[in-house]
Amino acid sequence: MAREKKRRTGRRSPLAAAALIGAGLMITGGVYAGASAAFAATEPASVTAAVSTEDGQKLFQANCATCHGMNLQGTATGPSLYGVGELAVEFQMSTGRMPLQMQGPQAPQKHPQFSEEQIKNVAAWVQSVAPGPTYPEEKTLDGKGDVAHGAELFRINCAMCHNVAGAGGALTEGKYAPGLMKTSALHMYAAMVTGPQNMPVFGNMSLSADDKRDIISALLFQQKATQVGGMDLGSLGPVSEGLFIWIFGIGALVAITVWITAKSN
Repeated sequence: MAREKKRRTGRRSPLAAAALIGAGLMITGGVYAGASAAFAATEPASVTAAVSTEDGQKLFQANCATCHGMNLQGTATGPSLYGVGELAVEFQMSTGRMPLQMQGPQAPQKHPQFSEEQIKNVAAWVQSVAPGPTYPEEKTLDGKGDVAHGAELFRINCAMCHNVAGAGGALTEGKYAPGLMKTSALHMYAAMVTGPQNMPVFGNMSLSADDKRDIISALLFQQKATQVGGMDLGSLGPVSEGLFIWIFGIGALVAITVWITAKSN
């Protein structure tokens, strides 16, 4: 007699069904998130960084026209902005030098009064009305130029004002060359191209685009360099070093002399 096979009948656990549904949802969500990230990466950056010349004009007329004129023509208290371009506007406003708080030998750097978007809008309007120097290629600011060549160019063209270490220095009549250890690559380039304050303009005949890239690379390298010689004392050279030796060195000798004299008595 053939044995009858017994069929095993049973119901699947509810927990297993819930686990399958949860796994399916996780896989679906992961695929969706990955696809969204991939599409976002392919979208142009300009979509989120659009500028409005109309808003820029309103901001300019409300905050800058008193000195520079409603149409950039300049006034008795402020120069014309014809030909300065968006690069100069971005530099002056992003570093807080403009709007100017008060007349003086030099506009000091301070915290900017406008947001990055507002500054871009004002710069775009100025560029549309009176074109001038504009933003450089990303390659110029990448910091991957010839550091040694850039350092040599900096010593020849810039060190007499900014100090060989980029720490800044005093000029005549209350003016000064600012330190460069916290300056961004864009603002280094803007200073060379637009010549703010007392700085000369370095055109392509003086310094080529590659030369500017090398100088920027050298300064960015120096910003990240580790001081291996102890305290840098502000990198101001013999002035700060001599002052340090005079105060602490001579002071220590005087203290030792007084101590020896008091002990002998």
